[in-house]
Amino acid sequence: MPKLHECAVADLCPTQITVGMIEVRDKRKHLEQLGHHARRDYLEAHPIPAVFGPAGALYITDHHHLARALWEAGIASGLFLVEADFTALHPRAFWVEMDARHWVHPIDAEGRRHGVDALPKHVKGLVDDPYRSLAGYVRDAGGYVKTETAFAEFLWADFFRHRLPIGPGREGFEAAVRKALALAHDPAARHLPGFLWARDK
Repeated sequence: MPKLHECAVADLCPTQITVGMIEVRDKRKHLEQLGHHARRDYLEAHPIPAVFGPAGALYITDHHHLARALWEAGIASGLFLVEADFTALHPRAFWVEMDARHWVHPIDAEGRRHGVDALPKHVKGLVDDPYRSLAGYVRDAGGYVKTETAFAEFLWADFFRHRLPIGPGREGFEAAVRKALALAHDPAARHLPGFLWARDK
């Protein structure tokens, strides 16, 4: 049974290279609007999944947007569900295990895969991929359904990346969301996790 832990946000190790900063900013705004007790309740309801790695480092395996938003909001600690303890593994074996469980995603903002050495050492090193924000907002608007597939939003981000531009500012982003909503139901996307035919919405 995973156990809830509290840990300093500054001590977290990311397992991906990018996040969508628009989504991060929206999460930060939400966190800053909550009172102390309401924020604690929110974090308890949305714990960040993580694993202990070599030397006891805490590697987050999902919810990187929330982790970055906590750091940007100046919130010192967060709550985490520790899914596994790999402290006894050699670093090479650790990353093999992480990859086998789909708990690491060293893909850059252009959709290119790198070695794990390219992963940022701190959440402040996460790089913006606006198409990751686009994929998240399209999902929330009903363009596709959330699934258990690892890194599904990144697969959708790559699909949109090669098919439509994102204009400048929030207005350009929202226009791209509207176009992407229609594109999400195109038969070309049917192989992606959570795909919905237009009539299934």
